[in-house]
Amino acid sequence: MSGQTPIRRVDVLGVGISAINMEMALDEVTRWVDEGERHYVCVTGVHGVMESQRDPELVRIHNGSGLTTPDGMPMVWAGRRAGADWMSRVYGPDLMLAVLARAAERGWRSYLYGGNDGVPELLADKLLARMPGLQIVGTYSPPFRPLTPDEDEAIIDKINSSGAELVWVGLSTPKQERWMAAHAGRLNAAAMFGVGAAFDFHAGLIPQAPPWLQRHGLEWAYRLTKEPRRLWRRYLRNNPAFLARIATRPPKLR
Repeated sequence: MSGQTPIRRVDVLGVGISAINMEMALDEVTRWVDEGERHYVCVTGVHGVMESQRDPELVRIHNGSGLTTPDGMPMVWAGRRAGADWMSRVYGPDLMLAVLARAAERGWRSYLYGGNDGVPELLADKLLARMPGLQIVGTYSPPFRPLTPDEDEAIIDKINSSGAELVWVGLSTPKQERWMAAHAGRLNAAAMFGVGAAFDFHAGLIPQAPPWLQRHGLEWAYRLTKEPRRLWRRYLRNNPAFLARIATRPPKLR
């Protein structure tokens, strides 16, 4: 272990959001690979924080991560309000591209786990065309039902035998966070990343919000117009409740 100073966290309704920016996230992941550490990364916005209010185990999972990145602008605003003025958004799809660019430079191998049938393979093709030198050593689209213990053991063996240093998990929140926590210590990879919709974004299946909407914290509204049947309940329930709770429990820098 190094003498690395632990990255501070901002307590947002009990969830420890890492007080980081993209450069800090890249440096931390690089350190894990270089030093042989093993961690998982949650990319968390209002949805993840509010799901955690209903599930203490999900709080534990977020707080036990190597990093829980500020995926949405409300997390950044909360952090800056708490005094972490160096924080900036570490958005899952952007983090994925930044880490993969470093992986292509350094020869790190990636495994893609998640997405609907055919999506991880399509994503692999798109990423390989975009980043010469990138190594993707396996893909798997799990069924919607829970895996049996034998099936789970088989996929663990498959990922470990691939030699992947990075495992990208696209299962949506909170399913992907639970999966990573359940497999921590069982996978040899230095880092698992729960990046959810990044699989569909980078495979070209769903458009991303324009950058100006993202900067102003309005990506949720854009996504709602694209997937109203799936997302309306999430946003109508979570966003007002988050604002009400954060007013009575201000974020604090740990």
